[in-house]
Amino acid sequence: MSKNNAFTAFTKKYRILAAIAILVIVSGCGAKGTIDSNTPGFFNHYVVFPFSYLIQHIASFFGDSYGMAVIVMTLLVRIVLLPLMLRQYKGQQGMKQKMSVIQPELNKLKEKYKEKTPENQAKLQKETMELYSKHQFNPMAIGCLPMLIQMPILTGLYYAIKMTPELAQHSFLWFQLGTPDHILPFLAAAIYYVQFRVSQIGVDSAQQKQMAMLGLLSPVMMGIFSFSAPAAVPLYWVVGGTFMIIQTLVSKKLYPTLPAAGVNDTPAVSAK
Repeated sequence: MSKNNAFTAFTKKYRILAAIAILVIVSGCGAKGTIDSNTPGFFNHYVVFPFSYLIQHIASFFGDSYGMAVIVMTLLVRIVLLPLMLRQYKGQQGMKQKMSVIQPELNKLKEKYKEKTPENQAKLQKETMELYSKHQFNPMAIGCLPMLIQMPILTGLYYAIKMTPELAQHSFLWFQLGTPDHILPFLAAAIYYVQFRVSQIGVDSAQQKQMAMLGLLSPVMMGIFSFSAPAAVPLYWVVGGTFMIIQTLVSKKLYPTLPAAGVNDTPAVSAK
Protein backbone atom coordinates (compact mmCIF):
# COMPACT_ATOMS: atom_id res chain seq x y z
CA MET A 1 0.00 0.00 0.00
CA SER A 2 1.42 3.39 -0.98
CA LYS A 3 2.18 5.75 1.87
CA ASN A 4 2.53 8.82 -0.32
CA ASN A 5 -1.03 9.95 0.19
CA ALA A 6 -2.53 13.30 1.06
CA PHE A 7 -3.17 12.34 4.67
CA THR A 8 0.41 11.24 5.37
CA ALA A 9 1.83 14.30 3.63
CA PHE A 10 -0.36 16.71 5.54
CA THR A 11 0.29 14.94 8.84
CA LYS A 12 4.01 15.35 8.27
CA LYS A 13 3.57 19.05 7.48
CA TYR A 14 1.42 19.44 10.59
CA ARG A 15 4.11 17.90 12.77
CA ILE A 16 6.78 20.07 11.15
CA LEU A 17 4.71 23.16 12.01
CA ALA A 18 4.36 21.89 15.57
CA ALA A 19 8.11 21.42 15.83
CA ILE A 20 8.72 24.91 14.45
CA ALA A 21 6.27 26.33 16.99
CA ILE A 22 8.14 24.58 19.79
CA LEU A 23 11.43 25.98 18.54
CA VAL A 24 9.98 29.49 18.44
CA ILE A 25 9.04 29.11 22.10
CA VAL A 26 12.35 27.65 23.19
CA SER A 27 14.26 30.38 21.37
CA GLY A 28 12.71 32.90 23.77
CA CYS A 29 12.17 35.50 21.05
CA GLY A 30 10.53 38.55 22.58
CA ALA A 31 10.92 37.42 26.18
CA LYS A 32 12.92 40.36 27.44
CA GLY A 33 12.96 42.15 30.77
CA THR A 34 10.36 41.54 33.46
CA ILE A 35 6.58 41.53 33.53
CA ASP A 36 4.19 43.57 35.68
CA SER A 37 0.80 45.26 35.34
CA ASN A 38 2.38 48.23 33.53
CA THR A 39 4.26 46.24 30.89
CA PRO A 40 3.04 47.50 27.47
CA GLY A 41 1.57 45.22 24.84
CA PHE A 42 -1.77 43.46 24.44
CA PHE A 43 -0.30 39.96 24.77
CA ASN A 44 1.77 40.94 27.79
CA HIS A 45 -1.15 42.61 29.56
CA TYR A 46 -3.87 40.02 28.90
CA VAL A 47 -1.93 36.74 28.74
CA VAL A 48 1.58 36.93 30.22
CA PHE A 49 0.83 39.12 33.24
CA PRO A 50 -2.23 37.10 34.42
CA PHE A 51 -0.07 33.97 34.37
CA SER A 52 2.68 35.79 36.27
CA TYR A 53 0.10 36.99 38.80
CA LEU A 54 -1.18 33.44 39.30
CA ILE A 55 2.33 32.05 39.71
CA GLN A 56 3.05 34.54 42.48
CA HIS A 57 -0.17 33.73 44.32
CA ILE A 58 0.28 29.97 43.94
CA ALA A 59 3.80 30.34 45.35
CA SER A 60 2.34 32.00 48.46
CA PHE A 61 0.34 28.81 49.15
CA PHE A 62 3.58 26.79 49.16
CA GLY A 63 5.62 28.98 51.47
CA ASP A 64 6.96 31.18 48.64
CA SER A 65 8.20 28.12 46.72
CA TYR A 66 8.25 29.40 43.15
CA GLY A 67 9.49 26.02 41.95
CA MET A 68 6.27 24.42 43.21
CA ALA A 69 4.33 27.30 41.68
CA VAL A 70 5.85 26.58 38.25
CA ILE A 71 5.00 22.88 38.59
CA VAL A 72 1.41 23.49 39.74
CA MET A 73 0.77 26.19 37.13
CA THR A 74 2.13 23.99 34.34
CA LEU A 75 -0.03 21.06 35.40
CA LEU A 76 -3.14 23.24 35.72
CA VAL A 77 -2.72 24.62 32.21
CA ARG A 78 -2.08 21.16 30.77
CA ILE A 79 -5.12 19.72 32.53
CA VAL A 80 -7.32 22.53 31.18
CA LEU A 81 -6.03 21.82 27.66
CA LEU A 82 -6.34 18.03 28.02
CA PRO A 83 -9.94 17.66 26.71
CA LEU A 84 -8.98 19.72 23.66
CA MET A 85 -5.95 17.56 22.96
CA LEU A 86 -7.89 14.31 23.43
CA ARG A 87 -10.48 15.56 20.96
CA GLN A 88 -7.71 16.38 18.50
CA TYR A 89 -6.17 12.91 18.84
CA LYS A 90 -9.58 11.26 18.41
CA GLY A 91 -10.14 13.24 15.22
CA GLN A 92 -6.74 12.24 13.87
CA GLN A 93 -7.43 8.56 14.52
CA GLY A 94 -10.76 8.87 12.71
CA MET A 95 -9.05 10.46 9.72
CA LYS A 96 -6.46 7.67 9.62
CA GLN A 97 -9.19 5.04 9.60
CA LYS A 98 -11.04 6.81 6.79
CA MET A 99 -7.82 7.01 4.81
CA SER A 100 -7.26 3.27 5.21
CA VAL A 101 -10.68 2.69 3.62
CA ILE A 102 -10.03 5.12 0.77
CA GLN A 103 -6.45 4.02 0.04
CA PRO A 104 -7.24 0.94 -2.15
CA GLU A 105 -9.48 3.05 -4.40
CA LEU A 106 -6.89 5.81 -4.44
CA ASN A 107 -4.22 3.32 -5.51
CA LYS A 108 -6.44 2.19 -8.40
CA LEU A 109 -6.79 5.78 -9.57
CA LYS A 110 -3.02 6.27 -9.43
CA GLU A 111 -2.52 3.10 -11.45
CA LYS A 112 -5.20 4.16 -13.93
CA TYR A 113 -3.53 7.53 -14.54
CA LYS A 114 0.08 6.47 -13.99
CA GLU A 115 1.23 8.15 -17.20
CA LYS A 116 2.40 11.64 -16.23
CA THR A 117 0.53 13.65 -18.83
CA PRO A 118 -1.23 16.96 -18.08
CA GLU A 119 -4.56 15.39 -19.06
CA ASN A 120 -4.07 12.39 -16.76
CA GLN A 121 -2.96 14.58 -13.87
CA ALA A 122 -6.07 16.73 -14.24
CA LYS A 123 -8.31 13.64 -14.32
CA LEU A 124 -6.50 12.12 -11.34
CA GLN A 125 -6.97 15.27 -9.30
CA LYS A 126 -10.65 15.53 -10.27
CA GLU A 127 -11.45 11.89 -9.50
CA THR A 128 -9.45 12.00 -6.27
CA MET A 129 -11.54 14.94 -5.06
CA GLU A 130 -14.69 13.04 -6.04
CA LEU A 131 -13.45 10.04 -4.07
CA TYR A 132 -12.80 12.21 -1.02
CA SER A 133 -16.27 13.72 -1.36
CA LYS A 134 -17.85 10.27 -1.65
CA HIS A 135 -16.27 9.19 1.64
CA GLN A 136 -16.70 12.64 3.27
CA PHE A 137 -12.94 12.84 3.74
CA ASN A 138 -11.09 16.14 4.00
CA PRO A 139 -7.30 15.68 4.28
CA MET A 140 -6.94 19.29 5.41
CA ALA A 141 -9.31 18.85 8.37
CA ILE A 142 -6.62 17.25 10.50
CA GLY A 143 -7.30 19.26 13.63
CA CYS A 144 -5.12 22.39 13.64
CA LEU A 145 -7.60 24.34 15.78
CA PRO A 146 -6.52 22.79 19.11
CA MET A 147 -2.93 23.65 18.31
CA LEU A 148 -3.86 27.22 17.39
CA ILE A 149 -5.74 27.58 20.69
CA GLN A 150 -3.05 26.09 22.90
CA MET A 151 -0.02 27.87 21.42
CA PRO A 152 -0.86 31.39 22.78
CA ILE A 153 -1.64 29.86 26.18
CA LEU A 154 1.57 27.84 26.42
CA THR A 155 3.60 30.73 25.00
CA GLY A 156 2.10 33.13 27.55
CA LEU A 157 2.92 30.72 30.39
CA TYR A 158 6.47 30.32 29.08
CA TYR A 159 7.02 34.09 29.00
CA ALA A 160 5.42 34.50 32.44
CA ILE A 161 7.85 31.97 33.92
CA LYS A 162 10.80 33.62 32.22
CA MET A 163 9.81 37.23 32.99
CA THR A 164 8.40 37.08 36.55
CA PRO A 165 11.04 38.99 38.57
CA GLU A 166 10.27 37.38 41.95
CA LEU A 167 10.78 33.91 40.52
CA ALA A 168 14.44 34.52 39.64
CA GLN A 169 15.33 35.23 43.27
CA HIS A 170 14.30 31.81 44.60
CA SER A 171 15.85 28.34 44.68
CA PHE A 172 14.16 24.98 44.20
CA LEU A 173 15.67 21.56 44.85
CA TRP A 174 19.34 21.90 43.85
CA PHE A 175 19.11 24.87 41.47
CA GLN A 176 18.50 28.62 41.41
CA LEU A 177 15.40 29.34 39.35
CA GLY A 178 16.81 32.51 37.83
CA THR A 179 20.14 31.09 36.62
CA PRO A 180 21.00 28.27 34.18
CA ASP A 181 21.44 24.76 35.50
CA HIS A 182 23.59 22.02 33.95
CA ILE A 183 21.41 19.02 34.82
CA LEU A 184 17.93 20.19 33.82
CA PRO A 185 18.81 20.56 30.10
CA PHE A 186 19.60 16.84 29.89
CA LEU A 187 16.38 16.01 31.75
CA ALA A 188 14.30 18.23 29.44
CA ALA A 189 15.88 16.74 26.30
CA ALA A 190 15.41 13.18 27.59
CA ILE A 191 11.78 13.77 28.57
CA TYR A 192 10.85 15.16 25.15
CA TYR A 193 12.69 12.36 23.37
CA VAL A 194 10.73 9.81 25.44
CA GLN A 195 7.54 11.71 24.61
CA PHE A 196 8.33 11.44 20.91
CA ARG A 197 9.06 7.71 21.19
CA VAL A 198 5.78 7.17 23.04
CA SER A 199 3.93 9.07 20.31
CA GLN A 200 5.34 6.62 17.74
CA ILE A 201 3.83 3.55 19.42
CA GLY A 202 1.55 1.87 16.88
CA VAL A 203 2.82 4.00 13.97
CA ASP A 204 3.98 2.05 10.92
CA SER A 205 7.71 1.86 10.23
CA ALA A 206 7.56 4.00 7.07
CA GLN A 207 6.09 6.98 8.94
CA GLN A 208 8.50 6.42 11.83
CA LYS A 209 11.40 6.82 9.41
CA GLN A 210 9.87 10.02 8.01
CA MET A 211 9.56 11.50 11.50
CA ALA A 212 12.91 10.29 12.88
CA MET A 213 14.74 13.58 12.26
CA LEU A 214 11.96 15.68 13.80
CA GLY A 215 11.96 13.31 16.77
CA LEU A 216 15.55 14.31 17.49
CA LEU A 217 15.27 17.98 16.53
CA SER A 218 13.00 19.21 19.34
CA PRO A 219 14.79 17.43 22.23
CA VAL A 220 18.23 18.53 21.00
CA MET A 221 17.15 22.14 20.53
CA MET A 222 15.44 22.17 23.94
CA GLY A 223 18.60 20.86 25.55
CA ILE A 224 20.75 23.47 23.80
CA PHE A 225 18.52 26.41 24.75
CA SER A 226 18.11 25.13 28.30
CA PHE A 227 21.83 25.58 28.97
CA SER A 228 21.45 29.37 28.64
CA ALA A 229 17.86 29.74 29.93
CA PRO A 230 16.93 30.35 33.57
CA ALA A 231 16.45 26.99 35.31
CA ALA A 232 12.72 27.70 35.75
CA VAL A 233 12.27 27.29 31.98
CA PRO A 234 13.65 23.73 31.64
CA LEU A 235 11.76 22.90 34.86
CA TYR A 236 8.60 23.96 33.03
CA TRP A 237 9.58 21.80 30.03
CA VAL A 238 10.34 18.77 32.21
CA VAL A 239 6.95 18.98 33.94
CA GLY A 240 5.07 19.71 30.70
CA GLY A 241 6.88 16.95 28.82
CA THR A 242 6.16 14.42 31.56
CA PHE A 243 2.48 15.35 31.41
CA MET A 244 2.53 14.97 27.62
CA ILE A 245 3.90 11.42 27.95
CA ILE A 246 0.97 10.52 30.21
CA GLN A 247 -1.44 12.38 27.90
CA THR A 248 -0.16 10.45 24.87
CA LEU A 249 -0.50 7.09 26.64
CA VAL A 250 -4.04 7.97 27.74
CA SER A 251 -4.92 9.06 24.19
CA LYS A 252 -3.66 5.81 22.71
CA LYS A 253 -5.56 3.83 25.34
CA LEU A 254 -8.84 5.67 24.77
CA TYR A 255 -8.56 5.85 20.97
CA PRO A 256 -6.40 2.93 19.79
CA THR A 257 -5.21 2.69 16.23
CA LEU A 258 -7.61 0.45 14.33
CA PRO A 259 -6.26 -2.07 11.80
CA ALA A 260 -6.26 -0.90 8.21
CA ALA A 261 -9.18 -1.95 6.07
CA GLY A 262 -8.61 -5.30 4.40
CA VAL A 263 -6.20 -6.56 7.08
CA ASN A 264 -7.26 -9.77 8.75
CA ASP A 265 -10.80 -9.35 7.51
CA THR A 266 -10.97 -12.47 5.37
CA PRO A 267 -13.64 -14.77 6.80
CA ALA A 268 -12.30 -18.03 8.13
CA VAL A 269 -13.27 -21.20 6.30
CA SER A 270 -14.41 -23.89 8.66
CA ALA A 271 -12.82 -27.29 8.28
CA LYS A 272 -15.11 -30.11 7.18
